[in-house]
Amino acid sequence: MKAAVGGSFNVLHLGHRTLIDKAFEVGEEVAVGIMSDTFVKAQKKTSIPLEKRLAALMEYLSSKDKKYSINVIENAQGNLLTDEELEILVVSPETFTEAEQLSKTRVAKGMNPLRIVKIGYVLADDCTPISSTRIIEGEMDETGRLLRPMRLGIGSDNPVKVQAVRNVMSRIYGEVQIRPLRVNISVPNEPWGDEVEHGAIERARKSIGTNDYGVGIEAGIFEHRGDLYDIQFCAVVDKMGRVTIGHGSGFKSPPRVAESLRKGSSVGQAFQELYGQDRSGRSEGAIGYLTYGMLNRVELTEHAVIAAMVPRIRKELYFES
Repeated sequence: MKAAVGGSFNVLHLGHRTLIDKAFEVGEEVAVGIMSDTFVKAQKKTSIPLEKRLAALMEYLSSKDKKYSINVIENAQGNLLTDEELEILVVSPETFTEAEQLSKTRVAKGMNPLRIVKIGYVLADDCTPISSTRIIEGEMDETGRLLRPMRLGIGSDNPVKVQAVRNVMSRIYGEVQIRPLRVNISVPNEPWGDEVEHGAIERARKSIGTNDYGVGIEAGIFEHRGDLYDIQFCAVVDKMGRVTIGHGSGFKSPPRVAESLRKGSSVGQAFQELYGQDRSGRSEGAIGYLTYGMLNRVELTEHAVIAAMVPRIRKELYFES
């Protein structure tokens, strides 16, 4: 079976290589279309000359052990409507609809249809597709690793939340830029149940702005078998609007605190009134008080942030496209 794959290959990055690799996986022979200079200039803000693009492509294809051909194409159709031997077309998500239409056009011309194989986006550190333009501009390398600090908006100026996000994200990405933002959200000051997750998501969405991620953290109360538990949720939103959620470990409220909560007090108010502790970010907080300092507030918050980041740390396992 003969497979086809094409693109500008303006910079032969990991996304392009993954697309080409898939074509060699599903096809016994591969036809590779590379856009002409005229075609690329009409599509891209910045273009690399065909000679350099072609050299990089040929170098990569030289390692393949199957038959292949390279065609310079002047439009999106390339040789898809003329090559009778083509049976498979490998595409990325943004060209899938166009590929389906080309297959229908082939049928209308009396040619065999194409089996469309769609692969997911290959994502950069910020969970957006790797981009030739951003590589050329020096923002990322060919594998999607950012060459500048990760920009993080946080939907709070609470020092505990800010420090927890900084600690976790620095471990994942190295240098980060933190931009705390006090935001107004629609959930109560002491959220219960589903309100906790909703509050975290709202904080994240209101803080992303021009940042790579918006991060929202919200603590609240959950009832389980008659007892009340304090649990923090974290939400992380990216520039594609994708939201990932995680929560930290929950701890059971002491009976007197639970009684106050059921009467409408907040956790901070209850611990302040009963024990002189609060969640304002200026004391050891409930968890430090209850564990004699075995677990501090920043560490507890870090657990929620890490949990929300799991799909982004291992994005190849979670994000299909």
